[in-house]
Amino acid sequence: MLDVPMLSVRVSSPSELSHAVEALFVADPHVSSLTILRGASVQPKGDVFIADIPRERANPLVDSLRALGVHHSGTISLNPVETWISKTGLSAEELAPGQSADAVVWAEVTERAYDESQLTWTYISFMILATLLAAIAIVTDSMILVIGAMVLGPEFVPIAALGLAMVRKRPQLLKQALRTLVIGFAISISLVMLLALLCNVTHLVDFNDATSPRPGTDFIYHANWWSLVVAVIAGAAGVLSLTASKGNGLVGVFISVTTIPASGNIALALAYGIWNQVLGSSIQLILNITGMALAGWLTLLLQQRIWKRVTQVKVQRTQLPQADL
Repeated sequence: MLDVPMLSVRVSSPSELSHAVEALFVADPHVSSLTILRGASVQPKGDVFIADIPRERANPLVDSLRALGVHHSGTISLNPVETWISKTGLSAEELAPGQSADAVVWAEVTERAYDESQLTWTYISFMILATLLAAIAIVTDSMILVIGAMVLGPEFVPIAALGLAMVRKRPQLLKQALRTLVIGFAISISLVMLLALLCNVTHLVDFNDATSPRPGTDFIYHANWWSLVVAVIAGAAGVLSLTASKGNGLVGVFISVTTIPASGNIALALAYGIWNQVLGSSIQLILNITGMALAGWLTLLLQQRIWKRVTQVKVQRTQLPQADL
């Protein structure tokens, strides 16, 4: 019994492509098991293929299936197999290049980026709540609430999607992520600003409370080069966590960037006319988004090139004995 991540590939193929799909699976030495259900697919009318492969082999196989055009009229699905018992599976894993924990399954990452960067009511709701919590944190000068607002904010995946879209050349994903970020921040800042204006008019929050020294949270509108450095580190760490098969570093990323706190302070400062804080918080917000997006792009680009190199080296080593013969 092994705890190395494997993937179960399920393909619903139209009849006219079934022969080519079967030949592709049979010829791949990394396929540890293959099940073919003849005529089992109703839509499209054809066959169903189920194969187990190492995580490291997913990208070439998916690319080959896409080259056949399976995704146009059929379906390609990837499902993780966390625990498995198979001697042939172990042999396939040893034959595959690199380590499964380091493998980036681009189809998996891209699907998650599309799903979690959509502009939905849930996303907008979380943005509003996080920005509101950040504004309260600033008024009360509470670092605990600032951290809570950072964790609650849903903006990281759309920011990471910007870098992914550039690396994988997905203009539609780039437009979707930009739209989600711009509209999400605009709505949340505007609504929290209106609530802050109401608090100002009703004296629920005194002007002095909003303008008094806040040593615990004044970093939010005092942007500097460290802001960019932290954003770059957080962006790289966040992307690695998103692409890894077993990533658990996202919470650390959430509490290290100043996007949501900056938006909360922009809303509060606009309502109370504190223009120097509006400017400082805006710079902080732009620095953090830019730093994370660039770091995500560079990290994904580096992962893509390293993995391509690892694959090439593994193939060359595999072919050496044959060349000597």
